[in-house]
Amino acid sequence: MRAVSELQALQDERKKVDPQKAEAIEQFLVKLRSLGSGEAAFTFILDDASGNSFIENPNAPSPDPLLSLRFYERTYEQQAALGFLAEPTKESGDSSQDASTVEGNSGRPQRIPHGSVGAVAGPRAIAQGNSDEITAALCRYSAPEEVDTLPSTCAACATECVTRFFSTKIPHFREVIVMATSCDACGYRNSELKPGGEIPAKGKKTTLTVRNVKDLSRDVIKSDSAAVSVPELELELSSGTLGGIVTTVEGLIVKICEALERVHGFQLGDSTYEWKKKKWDGFTERLAKLLNLEEPWTLILDDALAASFIAPATNSLEDDKQLTIEEYERSWEQNEELGLNDMDTSSADMAYNTTSAS
Repeated sequence: MRAVSELQALQDERKKVDPQKAEAIEQFLVKLRSLGSGEAAFTFILDDASGNSFIENPNAPSPDPLLSLRFYERTYEQQAALGFLAEPTKESGDSSQDASTVEGNSGRPQRIPHGSVGAVAGPRAIAQGNSDEITAALCRYSAPEEVDTLPSTCAACATECVTRFFSTKIPHFREVIVMATSCDACGYRNSELKPGGEIPAKGKKTTLTVRNVKDLSRDVIKSDSAAVSVPELELELSSGTLGGIVTTVEGLIVKICEALERVHGFQLGDSTYEWKKKKWDGFTERLAKLLNLEEPWTLILDDALAASFIAPATNSLEDDKQLTIEEYERSWEQNEELGLNDMDTSSADMAYNTTSAS
């Protein structure tokens, strides 16, 4: 409706200068008014390179089937427009061309990004967060034998930096790769946990019945492909929500609550509808009861890539009656969303088999 009012403001002048254009705009205004009044269905898209735009989910905390969210990697131009690039300064008298630049068609040097540029690299991992927290959690299982390094690119300023990584095995789970990146140019730091080995043939659904304080302290690895649900709260988070997290059961629930308050906190002001306040107050009360263990509740991690993990209370999964792990065949839609339907590994398989035979 704001677009309607802005276009309508200059219609009188357009009719005098260009009647044909004014008539076309008038017809367009009729369509806009029908959309604004809800008389016609339409698609509304917010494309924000900074990621700071938002559309309300009226069904929160339940998912909205009409609302979709997609992350993408920013281009070099978008990075520069947002002020995230910090080009290295050249020493005076150095006439050599920077290795990361080439001459373009216009004669001006064009920068070739060193590796991946953008903020999408984080959600590609199982989890990201504070390096000390991830190290403390993983060292309960095994210590790294060797730490390797590889050249990388800062996700904030796109300057060259170093990423350190090591591989370790978590019992009852799988091999994982821990990666830590720090940038000396801008101070950016990031830690990630990536799955190791091949993509599992089946998805995994992990169900935990929380009954005591020890259950709240269980380690949790939630990947960005995992969906989280708590039936007692009528809470469902689709895959991709919150990204990847290495935390505990209690920490996961607290992070979910903090994310909901951060996104919907502005709705709790004086102008908020009373029924919305009561809905969120009721949700907060039920959440507090769960964390206080006033009654048993259930945490479900459904991961199509089987990259999520809840630590068992004992050394044997069979002895942990509160933890249930169920494997299932992925649907065609799930494989399509994960990009597995179009993945062709025949060339790699042939090369691997040839190498193994020799």
